[in-house]
Amino acid sequence: MSAFLANIIIRHAKLILVLFTICGVLAAWSAQQFKIDASADTLLIKNNKMFVETQVMNERFSPQEFILVAYKPKAHEVFSQQSFNDIQQISSELKRLPRVADVTNILNVPLLSLSGKLDPNLKPEQLTWQANHYSSEKMREVFTDHPLFTDLLVNKDQTATAMQIVFKPNAELRDIQSQIIAIQKTILDGELTEQDEQKIAELKKQAEPIEQKLKKTRQQEIKQIYQTIEPFKDDADLYLGGAYVLGQQMIDIIQSDLVIFGSAIGLAICLILFIFFRKIRWVILPLLCCGLSVILTVGLFGLLDFRATVISSNFIALQLILTLAVVVHLIVEFRQLEEQNSEANQQELLRQTFVNKFKPCLYAGITTSVGFASLIFSGIQPVVSFGWMMIVAMCVSIFSSLLLFPAVLASFKRKGDSHESRISQKVVSVLSAFTLKRPTFIVFISVIVGGGLIFGIVKLNVENSFLNYFKESTQVRTELEFIDREFGGSTPLDFIYTVPESERRDDLVMSAKTIQTLQKIQHVMRQYEATGNITSVVNFTELAKKINQGRPLTEYELTVIYTLLDKSLTEQLLGAYFNPENNQLRISTRIQDSTENFNRAEFLETFRSDLALLDIDPKSYSLTNLFVLYQDILQRLFSSQIMTLGLVFAALTLVLLVIFRSIKVALIAVIPNILTTLVILGVMGWLGIALDLMTITISAIAMGIAVDDTIHFVHRYLEELNRENSDGDIAIKKTFKSVGYALIYTTTIIAVGFSLLSFSDFVPSILFGLLTSLAMLLAFITDTTLLPVLLRKFVKPKPQKIQAQSNS
Repeated sequence: MSAFLANIIIRHAKLILVLFTICGVLAAWSAQQFKIDASADTLLIKNNKMFVETQVMNERFSPQEFILVAYKPKAHEVFSQQSFNDIQQISSELKRLPRVADVTNILNVPLLSLSGKLDPNLKPEQLTWQANHYSSEKMREVFTDHPLFTDLLVNKDQTATAMQIVFKPNAELRDIQSQIIAIQKTILDGELTEQDEQKIAELKKQAEPIEQKLKKTRQQEIKQIYQTIEPFKDDADLYLGGAYVLGQQMIDIIQSDLVIFGSAIGLAICLILFIFFRKIRWVILPLLCCGLSVILTVGLFGLLDFRATVISSNFIALQLILTLAVVVHLIVEFRQLEEQNSEANQQELLRQTFVNKFKPCLYAGITTSVGFASLIFSGIQPVVSFGWMMIVAMCVSIFSSLLLFPAVLASFKRKGDSHESRISQKVVSVLSAFTLKRPTFIVFISVIVGGGLIFGIVKLNVENSFLNYFKESTQVRTELEFIDREFGGSTPLDFIYTVPESERRDDLVMSAKTIQTLQKIQHVMRQYEATGNITSVVNFTELAKKINQGRPLTEYELTVIYTLLDKSLTEQLLGAYFNPENNQLRISTRIQDSTENFNRAEFLETFRSDLALLDIDPKSYSLTNLFVLYQDILQRLFSSQIMTLGLVFAALTLVLLVIFRSIKVALIAVIPNILTTLVILGVMGWLGIALDLMTITISAIAMGIAVDDTIHFVHRYLEELNRENSDGDIAIKKTFKSVGYALIYTTTIIAVGFSLLSFSDFVPSILFGLLTSLAMLLAFITDTTLLPVLLRKFVKPKPQKIQAQSNS
């Protein structure tokens, strides 16, 4: 089979090159459709009930799209004329943006506490700084411990203030999203039908062009906001916050990582290849294979609408390295055949190279794909998508490498002068001798290391925060940390309370008992260190009490004021916290992500326990928004890690069994890779590195990649073992001299390539790169020590071969 394919490729080399050129051009055109997605949907499993409930409540309470601009004066007071002038000027310029509906700030919010009495005919615009130009002292007094605006527009210490840029909604997109949510609500009580799924798919297709246009508009708006605030940075520190700002910053990081680290790894590959092989042709050929593989893959992703997320942002770096690993094995085999067969021409060398390496390269590609395929069963959407993307990428890499390598070289004449460097020869010689002389020591150390690292695995945890995802020196970290610390947290958590039937009365907007219940809940929330800003109708009743000379409103007075107030004002003040149609109330809080030693699971468990002590029925409330969605993902990480590892171990063992047709060889081949995985997880546990959406993929990926070298080593060992006048020792020595060089080269390239990710601004990418590099180095060590020891001990020459040798 392999000989037949080799003949076809060499005979039709020019045609293959033409076809690849055409495919490359088409893929480059299709790559224009490739998209980057940093939306919340990319962080969830399909039809996630918590996400659907969050969407339903967001629609019901109509929170607006906004961006926060925090202003912290350097040498003057927040409540000073210079601050007022700056805020006015910034707000005025921001209002010129087409989509901006309003810019809320301390100068234009109604200061109702100054009204002196509760009046249904009150005109809020008459009680603003803009209308009355209150003194700085009066403004400071009003905003001190304000029930509504503290931690929202002014921080507790009154050293910084915030401007809230409110955007106009896109009516067409909102209508489509409402239709999607209306269908998805079925998930909360049952299952979606196939017809429902189709309808949602159609609606999402309609929304796609609108969302893409809106995404570009938001990107431009964020740039314009930064440009607007830039002139004021001499006198004040300014920070941007909000979900869409963070989303755009994440997209910027993805784009940066795709370009910068793809290029950096490409340059590193060139340098290492030239150092190892010392010939330009062995630099250009691998780069051609790598480059074309990436172009074809990105083109396919554009065609299949596979989108890069934060998790898959390193797929180009991954594919470059995976493709190179295949090509390096082909180069080493070709050079060795060239050195051993001085009379053979180029075509004969290529034919034999292809025959010798077709199966191990194909098998290696299959096992790597199995490693990535295990991620599909993680249940976490970005990890699932990453798994599919890398399966496609691996298939393209194998296909391109095995076809392009012989097709390109067939056009050149034999050059000769192929030999490995003295350093490589020395390393191979030392490893071979050490393995044969110290088998007991190698097994002993492997057992000790494996056993010791189990204690590290026990220490693994999933606690992490958004802040820790970014380097301290980055702008996104600085902005997130400031707003988190000074403006009441950065991770929203909503408490949705459905008023019980016993508390509902037709003659009241809400009963005193309902208000008292909400007060108790907010009191419980304030007890937790991590809880930041808390806002609900309770805050408005506190403000009303302040206006009403310290006397709380009765439930009847509250009803009268609510009924008589202008409806637009009622909606403006209470619409985000009270939904009379569904008898639901919302308590909006933000969790401070920077809280030290914060345990999310423990927080939620304690909160629910405290609510139970208040006799609040669990069926009467639900927790929604980003905090619970993120915690749900973290909780899935542990079970997902166990599942993916179990799957990859079982699947790789099965694949190895099919490849080598021996359960003994399959188990021996998988043992070094299991040890490598245990070491990685143990190191993570000992160093306190939490499992997150990227580190969870390392074990499966590392094992899938590392097993490539295992396959090449075992395949060559079995070949050498079955030659005449061969035994275990001879087979080990010859295997090292043939495959050993490729193992050194591929390990060096992969380890150096992944380690370059340590320069990323995204901390999970840094950990991903360093831990994967460590995994490859460990895999090299186990494949060149433990693996040959086990093969030599348990895999002997076939009985008929031994008999033939004894007879001779």
